[in-house]
Amino acid sequence: MSSRSTRFIRAAAAGAVLALSGALLAGCSADGRETIRFAFSKREALDFMNELVAEYNGSQDRVRVEMDTSGIDVVSASFVRGNPPDIMLSNYNYETARYVQRCALIDLSDTEAAANSREDLEPLMAQYGSCEGRTSAIPYSVMAASVIYNKEIFAEHDIEVPQTWDELLAACDALEQAGVTPIYGTFKDDWTVGQGWYDYAIGGSLDVLDFFDRLAAQGTEVGPDSEVSFQKDFAEPIDRMMQLTEYTNDDARSRAYGDGNLAFAQGEAAMYLQGPWAFAEIAKTSEDVDLGTFPLPMTDDPDDLAVRVNMDLAAMIPAESQHQDAARDFLEFLFEPDNIEAYNASQLGFTPTKDAPPPDDPRIEGMIPYYNEGRIYQGASVLTPRTIPVNNYAQAMVLGSDTDRMLRTLDADWARVAFRAPAPHTKAEGADK
Repeated sequence: MSSRSTRFIRAAAAGAVLALSGALLAGCSADGRETIRFAFSKREALDFMNELVAEYNGSQDRVRVEMDTSGIDVVSASFVRGNPPDIMLSNYNYETARYVQRCALIDLSDTEAAANSREDLEPLMAQYGSCEGRTSAIPYSVMAASVIYNKEIFAEHDIEVPQTWDELLAACDALEQAGVTPIYGTFKDDWTVGQGWYDYAIGGSLDVLDFFDRLAAQGTEVGPDSEVSFQKDFAEPIDRMMQLTEYTNDDARSRAYGDGNLAFAQGEAAMYLQGPWAFAEIAKTSEDVDLGTFPLPMTDDPDDLAVRVNMDLAAMIPAESQHQDAARDFLEFLFEPDNIEAYNASQLGFTPTKDAPPPDDPRIEGMIPYYNEGRIYQGASVLTPRTIPVNNYAQAMVLGSDTDRMLRTLDADWARVAFRAPAPHTKAEGADK
């Protein structure tokens, strides 16, 4: 008998008296099954997830999963009203991590899904905070991002994938001399600057995790004379980022994300600082363009090469759910190898489980060795609270604003946020029961 069936037999026995009294009428579907609400708002993956939910619903007669695609704002409001979804697969960032910090999620450490999760991802999950004694969220999909390059253009001009900063500059110079735009810039959209240019420059230059840990420990004392600061630690990476902007298309200031995908598909540049989500958009114009990926080299030591990752999805079960056993069963189904691996393959993501095979799409194979070796970092832009408009600042810099002044502004913003922030949450497991 499977562990899932065993759990439900126990749950059914425990609820028999309630069933006799009619208390189980709430939360039941028309066919008598227990109904759980599943929050999932990743629009580009809705077709896949709808099929997976349908498969689960058809595989047993005890639980029915209903999709909730209303989005993060509605989900946040449901927590306030005391009626959160029963299970969530959400982008893991400062917004969703608030539920972790407030101990509003149950402990999942006893699940098979948690046991099979890659341990080297735990520090990245904990970067946003934690609830003492609990595994509150389990990574479901890791999205790795780096430089996208046109293999045909590189081969035509005998350009090797650069491993160091000097090699990168040499490649850009050679491409420019051949009449090829080295890097396509889309500076009109601030997020493309933050996610690509800013994050790749910072993550390729320093230990992002260590920087933000030390910055958080420093609290409000952030400034030009502090031990750690944006102004001091980010100065050199930002200077090199600005050097790279000199190798972009002349109209980069007025080009947006859609323009970049179209131009890159048409071979108008050799490199593009975007994530794998751009591949589908590029393919709409040209399915045959031969693309690859590599981490942006920002130092002259190849050992510093790393790729940007974000916890694209993490699984969570709210503590106020009235259907936790059913939600756990569905969670284990989501994490079955065939299901989690198929989902990540469909989205060009990396499966964050211990024994998962690497992606087989040649467009992202250049990132596989770095992911496997743990040479990864979370973007500095997503580790900055949303109340600080870091993407706007990054965009302002590439559009000509004084970089030192913008970094000073980041320091001042961080100090203000730290001043207003509550003390770190240390509520222990069980304290809210």
